[in-house]
Amino acid sequence: MMRTIPGTLLMIWVCRLALGQAAEAPEKFEIADVHASPGSTSGGGLMGMNNQFARTGPVRGGRYEVKTASMVDLIRIAYTYDPDKILGGPNWLELDRFDITAKIPAGTTPETQKLMLQSLLEDRFKLKVHKEMKPLPTYALQVGKKPQMKDADGSEETGCRPQTTSANAPPSEGGGRIMLMTAGASAPMTINLGPGGVITYMCRNMTMEQFAAGLRGMLGANLGTNPVLDETELKGKFNFDLRFSITMNGGTLGSGDRITIQEAVEKQLGLKLEKKQIPTPVIVVDSVERKPTNNPPGVAEALPPIAVPTEFEVASIKPADPNVRMSSFRTQPGGKITVDGMPLRFLISRAFNSNNQEQIAEVPKFADTDRYDIVAKAPSAGPASAQLDMEAVAPMMRKLLEDRFGMKYHTEDRPVSAYALVGAKPKMKKADPNSRTSCKFEATPPGSAPGTQVYSCQNITMAQFAERLQGMAPDLSWPVADATGMEGGWDLTLNFSRMAGMNTGMPAGARGGDAAGAGPAALPAAPDPNSGYTIFEAMEKQLGLKLEKQKRNMPVIVIDHMEQKPTEN
Repeated sequence: MMRTIPGTLLMIWVCRLALGQAAEAPEKFEIADVHASPGSTSGGGLMGMNNQFARTGPVRGGRYEVKTASMVDLIRIAYTYDPDKILGGPNWLELDRFDITAKIPAGTTPETQKLMLQSLLEDRFKLKVHKEMKPLPTYALQVGKKPQMKDADGSEETGCRPQTTSANAPPSEGGGRIMLMTAGASAPMTINLGPGGVITYMCRNMTMEQFAAGLRGMLGANLGTNPVLDETELKGKFNFDLRFSITMNGGTLGSGDRITIQEAVEKQLGLKLEKKQIPTPVIVVDSVERKPTNNPPGVAEALPPIAVPTEFEVASIKPADPNVRMSSFRTQPGGKITVDGMPLRFLISRAFNSNNQEQIAEVPKFADTDRYDIVAKAPSAGPASAQLDMEAVAPMMRKLLEDRFGMKYHTEDRPVSAYALVGAKPKMKKADPNSRTSCKFEATPPGSAPGTQVYSCQNITMAQFAERLQGMAPDLSWPVADATGMEGGWDLTLNFSRMAGMNTGMPAGARGGDAAGAGPAALPAAPDPNSGYTIFEAMEKQLGLKLEKQKRNMPVIVIDHMEQKPTEN
């Protein structure tokens, strides 16, 4: 006699079977190569961390790639959480960097790619995480004493747009100029800033809900990663302008009085931006291994390295229009590179992927004055990236200069003026050894001097801090050596201005110390109390450390020959 299974019970049994099958067969990469990035921090260093960032690109040829990614980057990509919402974990979570290359079936969706990366992190790094709600700071847009926006009649296009200008219009005194590439545009958008680095946004036909949603995306607004909440309860649509001083990479732009976005919203619109704590989804790292498990057998055959192109597929070079003084260098999706009005010296620096002018010696004088326009295209079989980075551009630019300008060069060690970090009277706080090692630029406080930057580090050794100082000021173009003799991790904040001390008649570097053997120079007070401290002054006054100049042998690229005019296209 056959018994019937009740419908409800049958449905539950089928659902459990389906869930069990899903649990037994998670999405995974076919095979994956995982290793520490070359020159990465795995093992305790911080080499090159100033310029390292996670690089991803679209899947091409069945290859999924993530380069120079920290564990925080990998979790961010796999679980779609902002870095400030990835909590817990060991102190190296933002420090060590990894390269991942995996074989992936054709047509795999981005969402499935994330699931595959989650599985890889669980399998190879033994990552365990959980999700929870935690109060985090965000901004709320509220009504002030008296709203000052005008009602919109609906005739204008909806949106907030920065006020643009002609590419040849000179920036105003105390202002500056920035260029932005927008999606689908063939040329960058030019924005001249007013005194104090002020940008003007023209907002038309906007609801308060739309305005709040777009505030965080305004250039240099620095309102955090959480969406701005609309708590105004204002109905209808409005027209208004908003003028505020932008902050880029933690630094202020331009000179003159500054207007924070909070001040602008209150004084110009009659609204308020209030910071408050709201429950926010976060992901917590419970445990993770620092060293991934070994790659499986056959990974080298399944994922052979892709040959990096060493020359452009096609390139056109012509002298720049002398009447156009605007310059730009931009890489675009598909491997296209467009250069407008750039000096030859700049092209040489890109050929060696160096921002250190002292590293490239005996550059001919005409390289500073002769400017060129270039349109070039990388081979389609190039790096698996929608947009080339400077590391990929360098060998192709180098070959272009060799072929078209007859450039010849060699590398040799030469004595250069570099700096060493020494301990004077340390004023820093010893770090909790279990806290994450990290450094970041923070938003500058209201009323900061022009060019001010705030650099904050947590649980960082002096060797790691010294390595991060390269490039933070014009004089710090070479690696900074750690000569402090200080052990352990430290918490510190450095507040300095890149513009302080300029045009004071002092030679570059004089504030930091004399040449090797002469001993440290005295640190004079900032000539203008409103100009802020140089990085050398801030180092001593705020941290109790010193940057002393010394002679050191470093590899230098020497230009042996270069023609002034390129060969014909």
